[in-house]
Amino acid sequence: MIPAAAKAELVIDLRGGAFQPMPIAIADFGGEGGVLVSGIITNNLKRCGYFNPIDKARFPERNPPFDAAPQFDAWRAAGVQALVTGRVAREAGRIRAEFRLWDVATGTQTDGQQYFTDPSNSRRVGHIISDAIFTKVTGLGGFFDTRVVFVDESGPKETRRKRLAIMDQDGANVRYLTNGDVSVVTPRYSPVSQDVTFMSQRQGEQPRVQVLNIETGQRQIVGNFPDMSSSPRFAPNGQRVVLSLQQGGNANLYAIDIGSRTTMRLTSTAAIDTSPSYAPDGSRIVFESDRGGQQQLYVMPAGGGEGQRISFGQGRYSQPSWSPRGDLIAFTRQGGGGFAIGVMRPDGSGERILTEGFHNEAPNWAPNGQYIMFFRDPGGQSGGKLYMVDITGRVEVPVPTPAFASDPTWSPLLSGQR
Repeated sequence: MIPAAAKAELVIDLRGGAFQPMPIAIADFGGEGGVLVSGIITNNLKRCGYFNPIDKARFPERNPPFDAAPQFDAWRAAGVQALVTGRVAREAGRIRAEFRLWDVATGTQTDGQQYFTDPSNSRRVGHIISDAIFTKVTGLGGFFDTRVVFVDESGPKETRRKRLAIMDQDGANVRYLTNGDVSVVTPRYSPVSQDVTFMSQRQGEQPRVQVLNIETGQRQIVGNFPDMSSSPRFAPNGQRVVLSLQQGGNANLYAIDIGSRTTMRLTSTAAIDTSPSYAPDGSRIVFESDRGGQQQLYVMPAGGGEGQRISFGQGRYSQPSWSPRGDLIAFTRQGGGGFAIGVMRPDGSGERILTEGFHNEAPNWAPNGQYIMFFRDPGGQSGGKLYMVDITGRVEVPVPTPAFASDPTWSPLLSGQR
């Protein structure tokens, strides 16, 4: 289920029942801005739950040298398995950031890279180095150099102002994409670009699905429908959006080519079909439907056709989201007065609940398919807060936001985009 790192001395095996986070030391990076970069790395590795950064008071070397081997015997005695050293320097208006990852047990360097960039990208450098370390040790793709779009909620619960906001995955650099003049819900990031699709509603008008380019601010309406459209999601190639269109008392799924505006109807039932999500290869779509009497999950070919039910547990299933790795589908399950976030295989087997509570909703995957972000609302006059859970269910951490928040959606890996 979770591959180990290939040809690496340092390996975290997440499959064992007695998993313990790896003790790692991240030394302060030298140079102007170096402490900022190493601090971001420390925070990232701690929050992911697979590493245990040790306190600097336990460092046997206060400032281990970058250009020489550390004192491995002393680091072994301190119980450290991995050590990260680095430095940042300015060169002709740019910065050069370097790091080294040391395997303390074998006394060898297992990774080391340098990056040249604009000084304004110092935080991103910390995220990119975090991804390099995470991937080297776990064998999994990175997810730190990403952004999250979410619905920022402020004001009294009865008249809550809902704006689209974007931030780094660790909660930094928050900025607002809409001003709150229209209500917004269910944003979904494109897997290949800095576009977000979402449902918006101006008072007195039908809800409409839009696409927003985060870099330019340009918006466009998806589909010229007289009725309510909702629950949009991009196809893996980013060129189509699949959505739910209400028609009287029922709702069906449609796929729309953004460029040509060509529309294809995918379902035709007397039920409510909604919350579609593509498989990463684009061949299938998972969605929720009450065609059997209550909300359950179904999978059908991407071009439409008969859906096959895959959820059979106790309760109602909704908000399916297909993993970028293709191996799992995340969902919300409601029953017994609570809401759970879980995963199952695309054929419905292997269902596992990752976290439960009064009101958990809207699971959305990190680009590496290892973590899920969702929101939890405790009820009353309070509001939603974002959380991150890994697919083993061992790691669950809050994600900081300025106010109440809901409907998170993860960007692709920024350093992986052209």
